[in-house]
This record gives sequence, structure tokens and C-alpha cells, in this order.
Amino acid sequence: MIETFAALLFAHVLADFVLQSDWLVANKRKPLVLLLHGVIVLVTLQLAMGSVTAWPLLALAAAHLVIDAIKTFATGDSGIWPFLLDQVAHAITLIVTAVLFPTLWANGAWADLSWLPALMVLASGAIACVRAGAFVIGLLMLPWAGTDLPKGLDKGGQLIGVLERGVIFLLVMVGQPAGVGFLIAAKSILRFDTTAKDQRAGEYVIIGTLASFGWALLAAYATLALLDHLPPLGILPRTP
Repeated sequence: MIETFAALLFAHVLADFVLQSDWLVANKRKPLVLLLHGVIVLVTLQLAMGSVTAWPLLALAAAHLVIDAIKTFATGDSGIWPFLLDQVAHAITLIVTAVLFPTLWANGAWADLSWLPALMVLASGAIACVRAGAFVIGLLMLPWAGTDLPKGLDKGGQLIGVLERGVIFLLVMVGQPAGVGFLIAAKSILRFDTTAKDQRAGEYVIIGTLASFGWALLAAYATLALLDHLPPLGILPRTP
């Protein structure tokens, strides 16, 4: 079952956070665009599972489409809570599918590749940490989007967030979580001048930083928890 879930999870994060462009998100209220996203979800599921004819994948893609339609038309598709509830709903459908149809992976074309599910989990964790994390932090900070902050590089803050979450994920994966403390200290020193001179800017930076670090740690340790139930890749230290 865990191999099936790993493939379903990889397909989901790939379809939602890598293959779903800004144009698709902006135009999802158009039925054909929403349907296009559903087709991308289905094809991604089929490729990840190595099966074109498995009907549960079609049912899962249809469920994904329904959940997205509810989020888009019922909630206005904005704000962090609709986003998180949407992802929780998707996660539930992935889990239910894996529980009801645990042999999907075993019946697929990639079943003999025992190392592939673990690689999929690792890639899923990295995408969720870095890419999905950008959406989460952006939506969380949306209420303070108009805050007058010191001028910096164009999208420099977003890039810093991507890099810090990526580094945190890597540190946890290689068994060096203590390095996260040094990362926090380094960022605090670099941001000290900004936070000391402007309380609003300081609070904005602190909220964003803690949220970014927290999300990265959550994604990293969730990835490790899943990896513990799969054959080792041989490139990561085993957890005790």
C-alpha cells in the first residue's frame, strides 16, 4: 500500500505544484481550463503509477477535479485556509485510494523498480517543502502585503525563502538538523538592521521566517517518516 501511496503523492504534487502554471491558476474558473488541469492530473497519475487502464486513477482524477471546482467557485480560491483545506481534501482522497486499491503499484509497469517509490517520496517532499511552501507562506503573509517594507531586490525575499527551505530540507535529509540553528542565526544577523529600525518590518520578517522554517521542517520530517516504510535508497543515512 505504501508504494501505491508514494506514487499517488508524487503525481499529486507534480500536477498541482510543478505542472500547474500561473495561467492555469488564474483561469481555472473557465470550465475548459479546469478540465485541462484534470487531464494533467490524470496523465500524471497514469505515468507515476505506470498504468493507463486502472480505473481508480480516473476516479481519483475526477475527485481532484471536484475538489478544485469547490475551492474555485465556493471559496473564491483565495486565502490560506481554502488552500490548506483543499490540500487536506486531496490528501484524504490519496489515502483512501491507496487503502482501497493497495495493489495499484504492484500491477503497474514500474513494480519491479523497488527503489522508485522512495525516490518519489523524496521528490514529493522536496516539491512540497520548496514549491508548495512558497504558496503557503505567500498566502499566510497576504494580509500584510501592503506593509511598507525597505526596498530590496525584485523577488529577492521569495528567492531567499526558496533557498532556506531547500537548505533545511537537505540538512534534515542528511541527518544534520542542528545546522538549521546556524541558518536561523545567520538570517537573524543579516536581517538585524531591518528589524531593529522598523517594528512593522521586523514583525513581518519574523512571521515569514518562522512560518517558512516551520513548513520546511514539517515537510522534511514527514518525508523521513514515509521513507522509513520503504526500501532504502542508499543515498541517505538511516534514521535510528
